[in-house]
Amino acid sequence: MNSVGGVRSGVKGSRTYDAATRRARAEERREATLQAAAESFLRDGYAATTVDRIAESAGVSAATIYKTYGGKAGLVRTLCERALAGEGPTPAEERSDALRSRAAPREILEGWGRLLAEVAPRVAPLLLVLRQARADPDAAALDDALDAARLTRMDENAAALVAAGRLRDGVSQQQARDVLWLSTSPELYDLLVDQRGWTMEAFSRFVTELMAGALLPPG
Repeated sequence: MNSVGGVRSGVKGSRTYDAATRRARAEERREATLQAAAESFLRDGYAATTVDRIAESAGVSAATIYKTYGGKAGLVRTLCERALAGEGPTPAEERSDALRSRAAPREILEGWGRLLAEVAPRVAPLLLVLRQARADPDAAALDDALDAARLTRMDENAAALVAAGRLRDGVSQQQARDVLWLSTSPELYDLLVDQRGWTMEAFSRFVTELMAGALLPPG
């Protein structure tokens, strides 16, 4: 019995090790694929990037990429989702939600400004790649979907400000939503940071002041 039990234990341990090894290798392939995709999209643009080129760079098959992501648009969507999560174990969206409960309106907007400075360098270049590729139906559809999701997200933030009575008189939820939508646009990041060379600290301060000046009561 001891011998049989030992064999069984060894088989189970071997299977666990093999499964862990397979998961680790799959994760390595996933990271290599996404890294190769990001580099190609940002360097060459959406149209010039091909799944075959990404597959060759990542050391995987094109069939695997199509099966996992559906093609180039699926790769960009996954890259954007990862970028929007920001740094650390807690996704940026959850941290943004937590800020809504802060007592001081200024503190909320400063927190949103810091989160934008964290996320924008990751996601804005990818969104601009899509903007420039709208002749492609898949790219245009994804661009529309991501922008609509951002607008919905900003409307939720605006609604939270309204519900807490934090907006100045005369500012509607729709106006607040649009100010937040403008502040988080990839175009604003591109103009100030990429084209004019602003630091992320300066960009964060500007966005905070933009939101505060447009939305909060004087003083």
